[in-house]
Amino acid sequence: MTGEYQHTLDSKGRLFIPAKLREELGEVFYLTLAVDKCLAAYSAKSWKSFSDKVDSMSYMKQRKMRPLFAYAAKCELDNQGRIIVPSHLREYAGLIKNVTVVGCNNHAELWDEQSWAEVHEAEIKPENIAAIMAELEF
Repeated sequence: MTGEYQHTLDSKGRLFIPAKLREELGEVFYLTLAVDKCLAAYSAKSWKSFSDKVDSMSYMKQRKMRPLFAYAAKCELDNQGRIIVPSHLREYAGLIKNVTVVGCNNHAELWDEQSWAEVHEAEIKPENIAAIMAELEF
């Protein structure tokens, strides 16, 4: 998944999902906590792969993943291409009104617009990109 899209949450917590990402996420997908203060959206196929990986872990390791499953929500697109972002997930990510949806390879992220602007500003610097490319041996 790729791209960066700006959208707004309505008063009912509904968020429009960009057409390009709807194609990749599918009609039903999963939304959960992310490592950063944002949300991660996984297609049903990616979610199954993620879940299968957790299933293969020992019970003690699986317990460490509990928050990701406890907070996860199965999302279904309405006729206008929107989902309802549950209030507990909106609260976690600080989503109030303006949301930036970012494609991140096998998932998408939902960020508060201001939080994304701060992260984006730090990440987009040429010296940062060069350092990451070198670190990852690209």
